[in-house]
Amino acid sequence: MIREISFVLDGKIETIDFNKDSWLSPTTTVLNYLRGLPTHKGVKEGCAEGDCGACTVVVGEIGRNDSITYKSVDSCLFFLPMIHGKQLVTVENLRDSSGELHAVQDAMIETGGSQCGFCTPGFIMSLFALYKNENHPTRARIDDSLTGNLCRCTGYRPIVEAAARSCVHDHVDHFTLAEKEITGLLKSIPKGPLEIETKSQKYFRPDNISDALSLRLKYPDAVLICGGTDVALRVTKKHEILKEIIDLSCVDELHYVADAQDSLSIGSAVTLSEAVPYLEQDFAALHDMLAVFGSQQIRNVATFGGNVGTASPISDIPPVLVAYGAKVILQSRDGKREIPFDEYFLGYRKTAKRDAEIIAGITIPKWKNGTIVRSYKVSKRKDLDISTLSGGFRIDLSKDGRVDSLVLAYGGMAEKTKRATSAENFIKGKRWARDTVEHAMPLVDKDFTPISDARGSAEFRKVAARNLLLKFWADTSNDY
Repeated sequence: MIREISFVLDGKIETIDFNKDSWLSPTTTVLNYLRGLPTHKGVKEGCAEGDCGACTVVVGEIGRNDSITYKSVDSCLFFLPMIHGKQLVTVENLRDSSGELHAVQDAMIETGGSQCGFCTPGFIMSLFALYKNENHPTRARIDDSLTGNLCRCTGYRPIVEAAARSCVHDHVDHFTLAEKEITGLLKSIPKGPLEIETKSQKYFRPDNISDALSLRLKYPDAVLICGGTDVALRVTKKHEILKEIIDLSCVDELHYVADAQDSLSIGSAVTLSEAVPYLEQDFAALHDMLAVFGSQQIRNVATFGGNVGTASPISDIPPVLVAYGAKVILQSRDGKREIPFDEYFLGYRKTAKRDAEIIAGITIPKWKNGTIVRSYKVSKRKDLDISTLSGGFRIDLSKDGRVDSLVLAYGGMAEKTKRATSAENFIKGKRWARDTVEHAMPLVDKDFTPISDARGSAEFRKVAARNLLLKFWADTSNDY
C-alpha cells in the first residue's frame, strides 16, 4: 500500500507526504500546488471550473513500447493523487537546457499570438499537447485542441496560425531526446494502490476490482470518482472538504473496450478521448455528441463511468445512450447486473445503483437493418458549453414507411434524462411524414416540466424540444 505520491517534475522525482506537507491535502488541485511553488507561476487560475484553460498543463504517461504519451488537462480539476506515477509538464519546462524556446513558443511570438498574456501559458500547453500528438494537423484538429482555451484579447487567428506553423516536426523536440531518462524515472516510482489518510480526509485509489468493492463496502458514504471533472467543482467552487474518496480511475478491470459483432462494451474508467476512435463507424450519434462535449482537456480526463455516475439531468451523453438502447453494468460483491439506461435514472441525481455497487461499464448494441440514431445539442455556443437541452433519437420504419419503433430521449427537460413517451406513442404505427410529426410536436410538452435558468427559459426549452423532433424528421426523411 502506497501512502505518499511521487511524480516527475522538472526532470526529477517529486514526492509528497500529505501528513508532512501540511499545506497540501488529497484534494489540493495540481493548479494550487503549482501556484504554491516559487518556480511554477506560469499556470493561471481563470475560472477554477475547466472553462477557460488558463491552468492547462500536460501529463505524460508510459504507453506502448515504453514511449511516453502526452495529454492536456485542466489542472484546476486534477487532484494531486491523480498525478502519482506520471510526468507533470508545465510551461516552464518547454524551454530546453540551452535556453531555446520550444517550437510552439517560437510560433506564438512570430504570429503575434499573445497580448495581455494571462491565457498564453494555457494556450502554449494545449499547442504542446497537439505538437506531441499530431503532425501537420488539419484546421479541424487545431480548432478542437484549442476549444478548451479562452482568449479575450488576442483573437484566435494568430494562435491557430502558430499551431499550423509549429506542429510539423513529427513530434520531435527535447522531450523526445529525454524520453528514455524520463521513462526510467517513471518506472522507478512504486506501483500499486494508494491509501492516503490525513486528519480530515481519506483518499483511496485501488488498482483492482476486488479492493475497489471492498472499499465500497467499508466506506459506503465515500465519494466515488472516476475522472473527477464534476466532483472537483465541489472543492474548487463550493469549498467542500470531501472526507472520504474512492478513486476508481486506475482499476484495471474497469479500463477496457470490447468490440463485439453486435455490441460495444466500454469500461467505466475509459476516458471519453480513449473511446472516440471506437465510435466513429458504428455509433456516429454518440461520436458526434462527444465532438461537442467539453474540451480536449476535459475529455482526456472524464470517463463514461464518471459521466453516468453524476446522474446530471443536463448531461449530454445519457440521452444518446437511451436512444441506442444501451445498458449500464453494475458490479458488487454479489456479481454483475445490467440495467437499461431508460430505467437507470430514477430522479434528480438518483439512480438504480445500490450502495454496495459501482458502475463497471456500459454496453451499447449495434443497430442495423436501417435503424437510424441521431443526437442533438442546443447550447449558447458550439464548443465547451453546458447544453440547454439535448436529444438522443432512434427510429425504425417498416417497408411501407410506417414507424415500427421510436425513441425520443431528452436531457435538460426534466429532473432526469427522460423519454417523450406521449409523442412516441402517437407516432408509432403512423407514416413517418411531416404532418404526423407536426401533430406530435405539441405532445412533447405533456411529458416535461422544464425549469427556467441562466441557460434558457422553460418556454424556450419546450419550443426547442418540439423543434428537435421536427429536425429529426427533416434529417431522416430522405433516408427512407
